[in-house]
Amino acid sequence: MAKAVGLEGLVLRCALLSRLLLLTLILLWRLLFRPYDTSASLNPSCLSSSSTAAAAAAAAARSVPSDPILWPRIGASIEASVVWDGVYFVRIAECGYEYEQTYAFFPLLPLCISLLSRFVFAPLVPMIGYRPVLALSGYVLNNVAFLFAAVYFYRLSVLILKDPAAAFRASILFCFNPASVFYSSIYTESLYALFSVGGLYYLFSGANTVAMLLLALSGSARSNGALNAGYFCFQAMQHAYDAIIQKKRPILAVHAIIGGLARSLCIFVPFLAFQAYGYSNICLGGISYEPRPWCKARIPNLYSFLQSHYWGVGFLRYFQVKQLPNFLLASPILSLSICSIIHYANMLLQVVQSLNTHDHNSFAALLSLLGTNEISDAVGASENSSPSKSSRDHMVRRRKQERKDKSTESFQHLRSTDHALLQSMQGYPSVLVLPFILHLAFMTFTALFMMHVQVSTRFLSASPPIYWFASCVLVSPSCTSRRWGYLIWVYFITFILLGSLLFSNFYPFT
Repeated sequence: MAKAVGLEGLVLRCALLSRLLLLTLILLWRLLFRPYDTSASLNPSCLSSSSTAAAAAAAAARSVPSDPILWPRIGASIEASVVWDGVYFVRIAECGYEYEQTYAFFPLLPLCISLLSRFVFAPLVPMIGYRPVLALSGYVLNNVAFLFAAVYFYRLSVLILKDPAAAFRASILFCFNPASVFYSSIYTESLYALFSVGGLYYLFSGANTVAMLLLALSGSARSNGALNAGYFCFQAMQHAYDAIIQKKRPILAVHAIIGGLARSLCIFVPFLAFQAYGYSNICLGGISYEPRPWCKARIPNLYSFLQSHYWGVGFLRYFQVKQLPNFLLASPILSLSICSIIHYANMLLQVVQSLNTHDHNSFAALLSLLGTNEISDAVGASENSSPSKSSRDHMVRRRKQERKDKSTESFQHLRSTDHALLQSMQGYPSVLVLPFILHLAFMTFTALFMMHVQVSTRFLSASPPIYWFASCVLVSPSCTSRRWGYLIWVYFITFILLGSLLFSNFYPFT
């Protein structure tokens, strides 16, 4: 325990070091090179027809300082550093959702930026201006959120892998991941990682209510946060299996399924609420003079329409010859994701085949332990279970003792025959990794066939199995694996340098 706590502090220091490194690189590249596109500094006034509270607050904030801004050059530099999607987030925090396409950006980050600018950094408005304060709030928020995300990533890794050293290696890789520049910019990656990884940590720790709240917040940061509902579904299926097969109590299975579905629906609430908000403003509130086509649909789906209409997202729509450079840009993270999925599937298949060959009951017992914290603890508990407390009836005692001995013999057989396999299931091959692999597989499929493929680098960057697999490769004894481990580090470092150079200067990068 002391070792894990010490490593956690080291992970926090590495996370802080990685953010200082990224911010230094961004500042350096901005000083050395001229941005490709300088239009981000343009800041037209909020729409006069907007009735949002954000627009009113922006107008009030702009009207407060009667004196000239004290440090206009610093304010201009901060404002000019906002690039790509960060422009949208700052604009939404300043003026609210003015146009239809802005509803593709979920509200958690703009809301947090707006609150910080009003209640924490408001004294800086007369010094650098209101919009630079919004940008500064976004930078501070995301970099601090990343520090907490790294700590939760380590805690989750220790909980799942049961190996503090492997968890530490994976956490260091996460701190220096290839999408690092986005975690220090005004993007949703840091908030999403914090709430999704933190929520999963509490889920596997048994704190379902806290996990549900955090995972719901991840869904208010990014649309794919709603997919985290799958973890509760997986947990419900495991509990239902345990209730029916092990405890012989179907009513407990019904309770588990109902509870899992209820928690899953709660995670979808932010997504559905935001879609309803967009429908109210656009279809009922009259942002557009003409009714939008998606408003007339039987089930209006604002987000799907925006992705398809404005960004051309759809199944195989990105499979074009002109997009080959983007596929090459995404190939490292996609390859790493696919390899991690295949490697885990092969290792788990070997374990399952071996256990099933030796003892079918042992295989069933192993399946029932999916979602528990310690396989060996469960085996030990079964071995140490006591027979009936009654000592009067010798025959009853004898029969119960025979059943106990038979069960104990089965588990002893499992331990003696497959001890090495059970030991190997700590770390990346652990059965606890299975729901993460299923989630990663769905995300990888979506990134490759549905999305702008170059976005895969940051889209998959918060998936723990990628780093768990990479940490396993780094310490593999084979020469081939060591070479792959070296290539992984080269890939991570290259994308940190390349991303901080291109992204910060408004050049295309993922």
